[in-house]
Amino acid sequence: MTRSIRLTLAAIALLCSATASFAASGVERLYILNCGEGVAGDISRWTPGLNEGKSMDFVDSCYLIKHAQGWFLWDTGISDAVAAMPNGLVPADPKAITWRRPKTLAAQLDQLGVKPADLKGMAVSHTHPDHTGNVEMFPSTMLYVQKAEYEWPGANNEPRFKPSHPVTMLTGDRDVFGDGSVMILSTPGHTPGHQSLLVKLPKTGAVVLSGDAAHFKDNWDNRRVPSMNVSKDQTTASMQKIADTMTVEKAQLWINHDKAQRDGQKLAPEFYD
Repeated sequence: MTRSIRLTLAAIALLCSATASFAASGVERLYILNCGEGVAGDISRWTPGLNEGKSMDFVDSCYLIKHAQGWFLWDTGISDAVAAMPNGLVPADPKAITWRRPKTLAAQLDQLGVKPADLKGMAVSHTHPDHTGNVEMFPSTMLYVQKAEYEWPGANNEPRFKPSHPVTMLTGDRDVFGDGSVMILSTPGHTPGHQSLLVKLPKTGAVVLSGDAAHFKDNWDNRRVPSMNVSKDQTTASMQKIADTMTVEKAQLWINHDKAQRDGQKLAPEFYD
């Protein structure tokens, strides 16, 4: 074999390797899943000093990401068991949210042909039950959660996740797939280890899934901090971090519980690419 042929073959091999590497990086699709619908009896707890006695509709979204390296789920919503409750999940406090589950997470994944075992990873924005209701539907899927959240004692000092569930505990931001396309952002304040997600889509562009860093657009616009948040200062700082990220990445903000915003979005089986 002549030297020129060897160099040509080496160049082709290198090009194929680079092409394969490029093909294995990047987000391909982002699905918005209906993970609950509810009505808050009194939204003043989310807007201290305002809206006393005012009721408001809430939604609860989960997000399924199809990445070249595998599927990734962000938040799991209200428990699918609520779908069988005729009156929904009625809270002890009438001012809180009565949740319903018009579509189960399991049914929506099935419609997309995605089995729980297909998930390469998952994460929750935080450990309130409207975000963790179906975590154990995926008992062997790696869970990405902030260490501060994982170690935050639950009711009666119970752990917030089953000890048997595989977990990667974070102490800050994390590049999930190593290519910058799915970035977990540490945004504490609502809870000790609250986190948000930056997703970079090839056509739609960058999107920040903000969890409960802000519950609806008015809170975001006016930097309102709910009375139940663990830290007002951390919440405000996290909102600023998200705003700075949006500026740098030219990103949209998708607010988990904002019904007006979600009513204008495409829901699964439609998707963003």
